[in-house]
Amino acid sequence: MDIWTQLLGGFATAATPVNLMWAFVGCAIGTAIGVLPGLGPAVTVAMLLPITSQVEPTASMIFFAGIYYGAMYGGSTTSILLNTPGETGTMVTALEGFKMAKSGRAGAALATSAIGSFVAGTIATVLVTLFAPLVADYAVQLGPPEYFMLMLLAFTTVSAVLGRSTLRGMTALFIGLALGLVGLDQITAQVRYTGGVPEFLDGIEVVLIAVGLFAVGECLYSALYEGRERSSMNAMGSVHMTRSEWRRSWPAWLRGTAIGFPFGTLPAGGSEIPTFISYGVERKLCAHKEEFGTTGAIEGVAGPEAANNAAVTATLVPLLTLGIPTSVTAAILLSALQNYGINAGPQLFQTSSALVWALIASLYIGNVMLLVLNLPLVGLWVKLLKIPRAPLYAGILVFATVGVYGMRQSTFDLFLMLAVGLVGVVMRRFDFPTAPIIVGLILGPMAEAQMRNALSIGEGRWSVFIDRPVSATLLVLVVGVLVLPRLVALLRRGRQPAAA
Repeated sequence: MDIWTQLLGGFATAATPVNLMWAFVGCAIGTAIGVLPGLGPAVTVAMLLPITSQVEPTASMIFFAGIYYGAMYGGSTTSILLNTPGETGTMVTALEGFKMAKSGRAGAALATSAIGSFVAGTIATVLVTLFAPLVADYAVQLGPPEYFMLMLLAFTTVSAVLGRSTLRGMTALFIGLALGLVGLDQITAQVRYTGGVPEFLDGIEVVLIAVGLFAVGECLYSALYEGRERSSMNAMGSVHMTRSEWRRSWPAWLRGTAIGFPFGTLPAGGSEIPTFISYGVERKLCAHKEEFGTTGAIEGVAGPEAANNAAVTATLVPLLTLGIPTSVTAAILLSALQNYGINAGPQLFQTSSALVWALIASLYIGNVMLLVLNLPLVGLWVKLLKIPRAPLYAGILVFATVGVYGMRQSTFDLFLMLAVGLVGVVMRRFDFPTAPIIVGLILGPMAEAQMRNALSIGEGRWSVFIDRPVSATLLVLVVGVLVLPRLVALLRRGRQPAAA
């Protein structure tokens, strides 16, 4: 009963006119960003991080959360009408949604996408409400060895899952960890890896790296490699579903939610995996298999969209209770909390309970806002696709420059931001994932502190990590993530010559 009392208190905070305004603005910006191809919530939140120095913590977190899950709603629009996913989590939606649009059923695809997102987001928010406090209560009992292993698991899974190459993912992770070591040592106060540059004494700003990698890097990459691309758009009819389409959609929504939520709570690199799994499940269970890949099956849109939104909402569980981000946008949200001096983790529900419950309550409110924004006003969002790329990306660069310069009024930061943006272009060009850099930069110093504390507890013995059952289990999972995929690949190679 205490949970519901706290949730009601969260609604009282989230429903104030100022917070409602921030929630609406966040949802509107998130939807617009999701609609625009090539942009995403990570770029937007990174670009807007400097507002944390001006806006009250609860309002800014509600604003950023609105951008995050608003982009998931909007991303399906370009997937269905243009076959161009606005966000990576909506890639699977394009498989069937675009074919439905080509066969004249774009309205039904957009409707099942929006309503499925609402259903999945609401159910996932209820699960966050119920389970997040329980996870936080259990996490209080964990010690430094367990926390270090949790962070090590986050490092390995994010690096191994994202991108096509584990080696490239691990390389990106080590770049992030190296950047996290720059500055003063947390314990000994020794100067490390600054190269004699005084601006590095306080460490490298996460905001600067995030804006450089995502906002500047995305703009430069688009100008260099995607500037001449043109997409044709399918015609959009009225956004509604027939009774048969309703009957086919709701089981897919529920299955997608059940698949997406558990994946969102795991450090597995985002919502891409559950959306592909949901698509495979719907393809197997669908009674109209002939529609898949031809005229477009509505289940192939409903299930993955629900899985995507459930996974996005579920990322709040490890973020708030353990301080571990399971996606790049969650990592930037963690950085926003740190800008306020708020440490995400099991103590957050005691030290900043008003903020946590207001944020959870805003998810319920935001889902209703997004349903209203996406069903009747979908025509308005489609008009955003007519904005030319050149002025759009020029505006983003100007906004990013002003935001970064406003943090410390330092021209050095601007040159560093541009250099990081060029690195982001190179990484994108050669298929290096950028998410591990942000995760390594944010969690690296925390993992170092937990490792040192664990070794102090174990009196310098590394066996402290295998003496405790939980940390030993997590270590086995880390080894499994790194070794099992290679064993499976070797077994498949061995079977192929035998079969031949």
